[in-house]
Amino acid sequence: THYLTCRIQECSETKRSGPFSRSIDISSLVVQDEYIFIQVTTSGRANYYVSYRREPFAQIKLPKYSLPKDMHIISTDEKQVFAAVQEWNQNDTYNLYISDTQGVYFTLALENVKSSRGLEGNIIIDLYEVAGIKGIFLANRKIDDQIKTFITYNKGRDWRLLQAPDTDLRGDPVVCQMPFCSLHLHLQLSENPYTSGSISSKETAPGLLVATGNIGSELSYTDVGVFISSDGGNSWRQIFEEEYNVWFLDWGGALVAMKHTSVPIRHMWVSFDEGRSWSKYSFTSTPLFVDGSLVDPGIETQIMTVFGHFSLRSEWQLVKVDYKSLFSRRCNKDDYQTWHLHNQGEPCVMGERKIYKKRKPGAQCSLGRDYSQTVVSEPCVCSQGDFECDYGYERHRNNQCVPAFWFSPSSLSRDCSIGQSYLNSTGYRRIVSNNCTDGLREKYMAKMEKCPGKAPRGLHILTADGKLVTEQGRNATFIILMEEGDLQRTNIQLDFGDGIAVSYANFSPVEDGIRHVYKSAGIFQVTAYAENSLGSDTAVLFLHVVCPVEHVHLSVPFVAIRNKDVNITAVVWPSQAGTLTYFWWFGNSTKPLITLESSISYIFAMEGMNTVTVQVSAGNTLIQDTKEIAVHEYFQSQLLSFSPNLDYHNPDIPEWRQDIGKVIKRALTQVTGIPEEQILVAVFPGLPTSAELFILPHKNTTERRKSSDADLEQVVEILFNALNQNLVQFELKPGVEVIVYVTQLTLAPLVDSSTGHSSSAMLMLLSVVFVGLAVFLIYKFKRKIPWINIYAQVQHDKEQEMIGSVSQSENAPKITLSEFTDPEELMDKELDTRVMGSISTIANSESTKEIPNCTSV
Repeated sequence: THYLTCRIQECSETKRSGPFSRSIDISSLVVQDEYIFIQVTTSGRANYYVSYRREPFAQIKLPKYSLPKDMHIISTDEKQVFAAVQEWNQNDTYNLYISDTQGVYFTLALENVKSSRGLEGNIIIDLYEVAGIKGIFLANRKIDDQIKTFITYNKGRDWRLLQAPDTDLRGDPVVCQMPFCSLHLHLQLSENPYTSGSISSKETAPGLLVATGNIGSELSYTDVGVFISSDGGNSWRQIFEEEYNVWFLDWGGALVAMKHTSVPIRHMWVSFDEGRSWSKYSFTSTPLFVDGSLVDPGIETQIMTVFGHFSLRSEWQLVKVDYKSLFSRRCNKDDYQTWHLHNQGEPCVMGERKIYKKRKPGAQCSLGRDYSQTVVSEPCVCSQGDFECDYGYERHRNNQCVPAFWFSPSSLSRDCSIGQSYLNSTGYRRIVSNNCTDGLREKYMAKMEKCPGKAPRGLHILTADGKLVTEQGRNATFIILMEEGDLQRTNIQLDFGDGIAVSYANFSPVEDGIRHVYKSAGIFQVTAYAENSLGSDTAVLFLHVVCPVEHVHLSVPFVAIRNKDVNITAVVWPSQAGTLTYFWWFGNSTKPLITLESSISYIFAMEGMNTVTVQVSAGNTLIQDTKEIAVHEYFQSQLLSFSPNLDYHNPDIPEWRQDIGKVIKRALTQVTGIPEEQILVAVFPGLPTSAELFILPHKNTTERRKSSDADLEQVVEILFNALNQNLVQFELKPGVEVIVYVTQLTLAPLVDSSTGHSSSAMLMLLSVVFVGLAVFLIYKFKRKIPWINIYAQVQHDKEQEMIGSVSQSENAPKITLSEFTDPEELMDKELDTRVMGSISTIANSESTKEIPNCTSV
């Protein structure tokens, strides 16, 4: 399915265009009020896009690790989007998110809202918007396998349980202490238009809610009654002990109730005082199996039609009930009263005070068609409750909005140019449709600031289709992205690697991509160079021009020893019967090493960060992975584990592991005061969550080795003590504290490039030989030694124990955790398997099912 647009006057095949080069997901187009929503799935991940007022589509921004499996648009009222998102770790619940006016940036409103399936298989979210009063919602939330009903008066910023009635129908006190006991309601709207549903409210009767529910610790489906609120959900009264259908008559001035039952009935009840008292009326002389009721169009109506049958074999019966005779007269000014909207006594709701005109309870008069609902409103002074956390921020227990661990506030000025201004968020944003003024508005509103000058950083080259292979003679489109820098004052140069290069004065001409046609086949190094007055940055992409392997994982150690062989392996999945060609790049080399083997040995001569890139060619498919290795003279390492609550929040994807590694590193630095450059943290894939800590020598200490060894041992001791005392911990999200533990009792020994340990290694080797010889002799002559019994146990299916990633000496290497992982199991995980403090990891993998035509190679 493709999304195409054109002008009606000239909508021909050639005039049609679309914002997406790829197709959109089938049945994903939603047009609602001023918004258009679509879904595009790429590499198994769903991406959602929105267009506000028919403007260009923008990708919807959810919190980084929500990783949605499903998304439903619930409401687009008042220039804001209410959406339900099922995240990667949810099955029968959804999280509620609320957006800004453009529908782009979403923040969390409520977690774990109950969901169910309707009669036609559609998803139903247990969320109800109260009619007639903006900002009031009811939701059923799942907490510890219990469903509880919550209410909000500020569009999801704050939620609370419903207060149970003070007395029951008999006037006896109700013992119900929150939060252990409260009122819970069924929030499903009726899929049958001839029943009232489990909850009902009307815009013409503000503050009046009728719902089916129960009192207790959780929502029940058996012991239910009917409850009513006359003040917008602040207080409730029980009106029936069984389930009833309730309808509004005459602008909500009268209520009609009929028992919801499978047995025949002939009575209905009418109330003129908002359910405080009921009068019983017969609508038929013979009991009727009621199949449904219909209130005539127009909320001011006083006529109801009941239909059903007298027996299972009888024909349909229609009964028309006219209530006009119950209204003695037309209402006058003495029949009205004012009602002040409030939230537990707080008169300011959504930033304003509102006063409604309502008919007095018990006034048995008719409102008529000329009834005018008068509302008096005045704005309130802005308080903290009028602001929600902005995108990228989370509310903590002290009611402050703090940046999430994955969010960088400086990213807000990424597209800003010198001389311009941008809105710098304070971490708060006023709730959409909130009408408060003054007060804290100036403090919390985003500030207009001058754009800071930034050097280019985070330059990336991508192809428009995301592939690293193209056909000779066809257009190849390159996309240049930059994380930071002045887009309007940064010069861009793109070298296609075939002797042709282009230059641009700024980013404007390259936003839609740069097209180029390669006239010959081969491997081309495409280089982008960005420069402004503050600095420069480069990015390289190796493009194969040709006339299909789905994944490749580059297995490298996290840290290596200088001037020693490093074994590097490319694991490809699924395995191919044919020959694979491997292209290896090390450091800044422009010419690759080409092999037919999946492994290569390499010696790194320079300390510091070294880049390794491998590309694997199989037929018409080309895939790539890039890793960086920290090269040092010596180092130490330690395996880490975490408190079990981290596993629940682990989506097991590379980006999450990278961010968690940075958080752990920051926590270690804060607790111990050790410089960041001496610490690397690598989080491994899989559960339970584990990691490896690398302790590196300080910079410029290679020449004074002996003192450096002592310094490193001191750093190790400091880190070890902090970890053993459970001092290293971090807050993953509000209320989720994660503690970092030491996995092994002792740290791995020092690893270095010297030969001083060769003699001890030889002694160890000789000891192993003698022990082996002794075991052999005992086994050989075991029958001649009656007092010795030899037992052997073979565990074929036992998984190999994982150990640290350092070597004790040149002759006795220790292997990294990743090297013990089965290749196919490893590829079933994410391609990228590690996080290393400041080490960035790049992994690109693409496949194609097409077999392109090639004229020459």
